[in-house]
Amino acid sequence: MGHMSGPYFIRGSVSLPEAELSWRFSRSSGPGGQHVNTSDSQVELRFDLARTEALPPVWKERALQRLEGRLVDGAVVVRSSEHRSQWRNREAAAVRLAALLAEATAPPPKARRPTRIPRGINERRLREKKQRSDTKRGRSARDWG
Repeated sequence: MGHMSGPYFIRGSVSLPEAELSWRFSRSSGPGGQHVNTSDSQVELRFDLARTEALPPVWKERALQRLEGRLVDGAVVVRSSEHRSQWRNREAAAVRLAALLAEATAPPPKARRPTRIPRGINERRLREKKQRSDTKRGRSARDWG
């Protein structure tokens, strides 16, 4: 059996722990030639997030929280069947899992500090607004008698 072309990096130097990934192959549904009914090209990749030691604890906590809706027994499952070759589906699944974990372990965004609008800008806006309204008022045809 071939070897993954990887390490698939999640973020920084942390990569998917290959030893902890479990693969399942099954037949893809959908159209295809004679070959498709006999080849297990659909790939299911499972990664046991709840029990892994490969992620920094902080990341793990974050990921468990963010992905709790899609975890199956504490594991993340990614399926891929868009390619006809099992190999390409494995690649796709691994890339997808890495992306998912990257997103789930990302640090929360920095809090936004509201900035004050300089007074001059506000005044200019109001001035321009007034001018515009005068221009439009001048266009109405009531006093053209």
